[in-house]
Amino acid sequence: MPPASPSPILRRRRLGTELRRLREAAGLTGDQVIERIGWASASKLSRLENGRSRPDPDDVRTLLDLYGADEVLRKELLGITSEAGDMRGWLKNFPVMTQQQRSWAELEAGCAEISEYNPVLVPGLLQTPGYARMRIVSARQVGERAGDADPAEEPETEVKARLARQSLLTREPDAPRYTAVLEEAALGRRAGPPEVLHEQLVQLCELALLPNVTLHVLPRDTRVGDWYLPPTAFSLYRFADPLDPETVAIEGGFTDVMSTEAKTLNRYKVVFEWLCTAALSASDTLSWLIEATGRLTGAGAPSTVAYGPATAPVQRRPRPGRLTER
Repeated sequence: MPPASPSPILRRRRLGTELRRLREAAGLTGDQVIERIGWASASKLSRLENGRSRPDPDDVRTLLDLYGADEVLRKELLGITSEAGDMRGWLKNFPVMTQQQRSWAELEAGCAEISEYNPVLVPGLLQTPGYARMRIVSARQVGERAGDADPAEEPETEVKARLARQSLLTREPDAPRYTAVLEEAALGRRAGPPEVLHEQLVQLCELALLPNVTLHVLPRDTRVGDWYLPPTAFSLYRFADPLDPETVAIEGGFTDVMSTEAKTLNRYKVVFEWLCTAALSASDTLSWLIEATGRLTGAGAPSTVAYGPATAPVQRRPRPGRLTER
């Protein structure tokens, strides 16, 4: 099960932010720091402050001495330094993890709250094995046509990695609060064959019953704000440690961008609030999902699927009487 503690990558970002703050409070420029401690390259300090390198505890102690950090802060930052360097230990929590999935797992670990919107797909944390496999295979075909597919990343490995991430939604005792806005189009007939969609809808019904999960379906004809059209998928992350920087991940078709800039974050927070306001309530969403599942069952969707085994059962509250598909 994924750890409750933040990933080493997040720890590096936190450490870098604190070191930059201490340097600025000491009234020192980067060049002055490099000159006083005798480092050969200015890029070394830059990489530390931007969280791009594994921190050496001796280097951090040297900087803390120069900045005059008190003992309480020294102890805290040296502890963060230790966590920032233990990538191998952190990855033991994930039996299978591709590089792409690792980047998402690093963000999700240690989260207190995750908010997601996707205009065309079910978010990865909610996907069934069959739906995930279908999405991965279809994206892989684009890479094959373009001649840049990575043969080392097998679809089954990618599916297992995605499922490994999902266990944080049922993590005890500190599962994050998770909210997602799902476009109706992401659950429509273009999204996949009936048997895959049926399994996915049933799982969404079950997940919607978790006390820490809130799902909203956004009907296709619903107006958002003053006719606002969200241009891309995005996810917002708030961490258990309030000093860890909030992050937004903006998903492009084949490229993802992450930012901790307050101006960027605030814009996406406003958009997410608009989306939640426009979408169906949590209770109406559950009714919508149940009815959509029933329509697929009536259309001949089988109760089992050929795309892979069902995910592990979730711990759920008593379900409404209409939900009988699983």
